[in-house]
Amino acid sequence: MAVGFASGAASSASAAEGLDWAACPAEYELDAATEDCATVTVPRDHGNVDAGTIDVLVTRHRAEDSSARRGVLFTNPGGPGGDAIASNSMLAQALPEQVRQQWDVIGVQPRGLPHAGAPECALTPEIMTAIGAGFAGGATRLACDGANPGATAHLTTENTARDWDAVRRALGEDRIDVYGLSYGTTLASTYATLFPQHTGRMVLDSAVDRGWLWNEVLWQQNDGYKGRFYDLMDWIAAHDDVYGLGTTPLQVYQRWSDRIVEEAGGNPTLAPPPAQIGDVPPALASIADAYRAGVDLTGPARVQFEAFVRRLLDPSHTQSASSLYLFTRQVLPARNSWPTIARVIRDGLDELPQSQPDETTLDMIVSAQLMQALVLCNENAVAARPDRIPGWLFSNFVTGDLFESIGYGFSAGASCAGAPPVTTVPAPSGAALGTPPLVLQGLRDPQTPYAGGMRLAEAMGAHVVTVEGGDHGAAIQGGNTVVDTAIVDYLTTGATDVTHAPEAPVTAPL
Repeated sequence: MAVGFASGAASSASAAEGLDWAACPAEYELDAATEDCATVTVPRDHGNVDAGTIDVLVTRHRAEDSSARRGVLFTNPGGPGGDAIASNSMLAQALPEQVRQQWDVIGVQPRGLPHAGAPECALTPEIMTAIGAGFAGGATRLACDGANPGATAHLTTENTARDWDAVRRALGEDRIDVYGLSYGTTLASTYATLFPQHTGRMVLDSAVDRGWLWNEVLWQQNDGYKGRFYDLMDWIAAHDDVYGLGTTPLQVYQRWSDRIVEEAGGNPTLAPPPAQIGDVPPALASIADAYRAGVDLTGPARVQFEAFVRRLLDPSHTQSASSLYLFTRQVLPARNSWPTIARVIRDGLDELPQSQPDETTLDMIVSAQLMQALVLCNENAVAARPDRIPGWLFSNFVTGDLFESIGYGFSAGASCAGAPPVTTVPAPSGAALGTPPLVLQGLRDPQTPYAGGMRLAEAMGAHVVTVEGGDHGAAIQGGNTVVDTAIVDYLTTGATDVTHAPEAPVTAPL
């Protein structure tokens, strides 16, 4: 069913009363000299204002040069499930200095997260088993709705966008500027579509195609992450003088695979990179082309067979039990983490970041995962593909291949089985905006593929800056002066001449 919405003026009687700024909750450990927080009461469901209210936490990084203050810049770190209170100050520091000097940078906690009406979910062992088996959407909805079917149906992008407008009115601002990252581009474009008269300048970083929400987004990431993995192998091979892991991507891959086998007993099933001349044994130089062709032909099947045999001999021997494997996939979109991966391959697991989250942090992580599952399934507008069920079964239950199973799980329909959609995200339109948005899009970003970002840019009438490489979040990698120039030009003047930017440099120590 679709959810109807009341007008913005009726959505929150308390919003116009202003904000009472105070210290932020202690668990965020924010500096009170620059950050403060307040609460805005909003309808539990903007489409049914009689259904009660929730309190939404707001944080503010105050403009560092109050005499030059231009207004407010709303941020969202993506997800859905990204904590806007935890991220707002970090985003303010990552954006160009002129931005944090001249704007109050505002984070509005997305509904469904802590301090924003997080649902109480009964995570029984049976529910956790279902989530672990790949049925996160249906299991999460069952756990969080409890005896009240539809209790979490209000967790939608449109409701969160309307929360933004309640906060805007509470701030006393006629317009808001926006920096949205990843899912934040969906939230920002939804706000701009609903409230164009209150939308100023919008930086949409790593944009998401609304037509892919949500099954297709996760499916498109399969190939994106594989391509980015091969970029990583290329990069490590190019730095053999630093890491000594091999001069070809295939040599590096084998060292990576050996380390995963050493750790978990199972080998990765991602196909090896193509063989190069440097991979040909000297004794076979006369048939180098045939040798390379044979390696490339048999490589994908070989790693699948080896993984199958290892798991047959011991079911615990699976790649997904490897910390290196999990860490590799997690940080592929951020090149500043690549030196850490290379050191782990070379020196072992002691090089992995060692941090044990406390109970509060763990609770926040679980809340983010639950909220994400609820929002994705509440808004899922892409039909399931039952023909992909075999691929999901094989990758999820046989090989444990995260480069396949996540996309297959959504596309085949397993991830939202038992949790049918309750609404859709409004079709984006920038036709009524006074200033076209700015879209920053990485050519090889695995999280938000380039083609999808271009479709959102077209729908919003945006100016596009194409960024080389595949970092997710062009504005927050650091060191990309061309991107910084485009952002400052755009936010201060409403336009930029920049249309192309290089890949951000790796600034982390090699």
